[in-house]
Amino acid sequence: MAQHDYDIANQSFPAFRTDVNNVLSAINSSNSGSSRPSSAVAGTIWLDTSGAATAQLLKMYDGAADILLGTVNFTANTIDWSDSAITLGANSVDSDNYVDGSIDLAHLAADSVDATKIADNAISEEHLDVTSITGHTAETSIADGDTILIHDASASALRKMTKANFVSGIGGANTPAFSAQMSVAQTISHASVTKVSFNSEIFDTDGCYDNSTNYRFTPTTAGKYYVNLNLNGDGGGQGNLRIWSIEIYKNGSGFSNSGDDKATGYQNGGTESLSSVITMNGSTDYLEAYAYIFVQDSTTSNIGGSTTATALFSAYKIIE
Repeated sequence: MAQHDYDIANQSFPAFRTDVNNVLSAINSSNSGSSRPSSAVAGTIWLDTSGAATAQLLKMYDGAADILLGTVNFTANTIDWSDSAITLGANSVDSDNYVDGSIDLAHLAADSVDATKIADNAISEEHLDVTSITGHTAETSIADGDTILIHDASASALRKMTKANFVSGIGGANTPAFSAQMSVAQTISHASVTKVSFNSEIFDTDGCYDNSTNYRFTPTTAGKYYVNLNLNGDGGGQGNLRIWSIEIYKNGSGFSNSGDDKATGYQNGGTESLSSVITMNGSTDYLEAYAYIFVQDSTTSNIGGSTTATALFSAYKIIE
């Protein structure tokens, strides 16, 4: 370590060589010394060795005073620069220049991460809080056009589905559906199969029941239908009724029936009920109600009885 006045005087060669070597030693040791070199001018950098080996001070003389550049630790072979404010150029720090795990929440601005910084498929369920669902405004009803989120197992992807499609996918509603009754009793001939005129609709959700001409149910949606028929037959006299039966027809042919053959102990009347599950194609298949009565005196009889409350024909689609 050395300092020099940086003045080479005229002198003999051996002395000249010594003087030059001293200058070079001063330069080589950063003008080291316990005080500023007497030859210092504005811009001279020198190392203040007055402190311990762990706290040598690198300074620059500005012509009036010394500016501390940094503290040199010769033991640890490090330097701590005095002015830590470093200006970095745009995009100058990459992943090779910061320590793994060194960026924490304290160094991220609020709302600073947006969708452009998140890789596709990078957010899994472990990173979602329950408030992502519970934190939203509660709905008390759902419209057909509202959407829900589902997992498409075949594509291993998330899909959206409307409420209408979702309900359809799990079977839909119990429609088409209808229920009809007789507004008046109907006359039926002895020993004949007669179509029953259920002419008064209680309800008909899709307009699929004809209550004025054919008295038939032609559902417009394919599927299985629960069909019910309830009907009273009046033999027209005490002990006059022998056989009384009702039948559900599909496409003009008998499908299922229920009846009573009173071989002995004839009665005045009786009520029969019949239920069936029938598959319909949703286009041309249709259902009708028929009745058969056999009376002892071979006269005409009434179906529907003295009240039409016991005369009902109904059906609805089963959710599958």
